[in-house]
Amino acid sequence: MDQESPKNSAAEIPVTSNGEVDDSHEHNFNREEFGYNADTQKLLAKNGETLLGAINFFIASVNTLVNKTIEDTLMTVKQYESARIEYDAYRTDLEELNLGPRDANTLPKIEQSQHLFQAHKEKYDKMRNDVSIKLKFLEENKVKVLHNQLVLFHNAIAAYFAGNQKQLEQTLKQFHIKLKSPGVDAPSWLEEQ
Repeated sequence: MDQESPKNSAAEIPVTSNGEVDDSHEHNFNREEFGYNADTQKLLAKNGETLLGAINFFIASVNTLVNKTIEDTLMTVKQYESARIEYDAYRTDLEELNLGPRDANTLPKIEQSQHLFQAHKEKYDKMRNDVSIKLKFLEENKVKVLHNQLVLFHNAIAAYFAGNQKQLEQTLKQFHIKLKSPGVDAPSWLEEQ
């Protein structure tokens, strides 16, 4: 019985006049199915590239905040700390000289110490002001950047997984994100001139 099944199945396969298998009805069905599948894959790729652009923008913005803005603020704090130590050292030297005797040998040392103390006090005051401004700026910037980036990230992910292509593209427009077209490189320096 098993041997008769292939024979019966083979008899049902249509054959063209030149002896080839006639599967034109399957080709039409497959073409439509493959065409639909290709369109779906293209849309997924386009939306994926759009989402990837939003994610890359999110990462770049947070990276800038962490590695540039915060790093710059920390560097300023370190410079402030160094200026404070120098200021304290010159202040202590001046105080010790002022407690000692005042004669022809010590007066030039006191004047020089007073000059160095004043220069380092000005540097210290400037660095303290810089730190204050940078910390205030960092706090404002951190909240604003993180809030905006989280809104972007949430909206882009939600639109992508909802399959809402228009909302995904609108999210990128809202945050002024421009995507490079796939396969298009930046113009050469000759083209730019």
